Amino acid sequence: MKRPAPAQIGKKESIADTARVLSRMFDGIEYRGYGQAIVEELAKYASVPVWNGLTNEFHPTQILADFLTIKEHFGRLNGVKLVYLGDARYNMGDSLMVGCAKMGMHFVAAAPEKYFPDPALIAKCQAIAAETGAVLEFETDPVKAVQGAHVLYTDVWVSMGEPTEVWAERIRDLSPYQVNTALMQAAGEQAVFLHCLPAFHDLKTGIGKEMGEKFGRTEMEVTDAVFESAQSLVFDEAENRMHTIKAVMAATL
Repeated sequence: MKRPAPAQIGKKESIADTARVLSRMFDGIEYRGYGQAIVEELAKYASVPVWNGLTNEFHPTQILADFLTIKEHFGRLNGVKLVYLGDARYNMGDSLMVGCAKMGMHFVAAAPEKYFPDPALIAKCQAIAAETGAVLEFETDPVKAVQGAHVLYTDVWVSMGEPTEVWAERIRDLSPYQVNTALMQAAGEQAVFLHCLPAFHDLKTGIGKEMGEKFGRTEMEVTDAVFESAQSLVFDEAENRMHTIKAVMAATL
């Protein structure tokens, strides 16, 4: 999801200077923050590897963990159908679309049209898909979107720090795309559930409890029944972040 506020980097010291200072102290730099331009500028001026741990636009390290989890379960990536349900305009929707295009997968963004990825990025991914055999689709009907899917994937509807008004709008717009038992059944018994976490599947978090009580909901983007089901691979996925990030470090240091 999109991060709501600007990062402090670049305010008292330029990004270029920060990159060069950190390069003298560390063997690598991971940036986890806001604008994609910031991590790209860090990489431009740093003399050590720079890893994108998350920006508003992309979350590549998460996608590596997701794809490892999928490959562990299905034995392949090519041809696997992954449906992303919810707000597909930011880092998770963007990165899953890019990753699926590169790996020859079948990607579907299931959302209202205003939550579809940026058309320029879609065009770039379509060009990649033409070479890899990937399929990219954009669907407003969640039941139609998940037919025959191998993976149903979602993320939180609202980033921390965004105003209450955003919660009301997102809940209204995205409730039809909640991953629930009926939607998993519509996909088929082969389908698994993934989520980059944390997830609002109950009222056991401060924000979940507050927003749940305010809007009369016990669950948001995924139901507790799906989250805790045998089809849910979210904790395999969480563990695999450690393994894939270690692999990235081993490959680049």
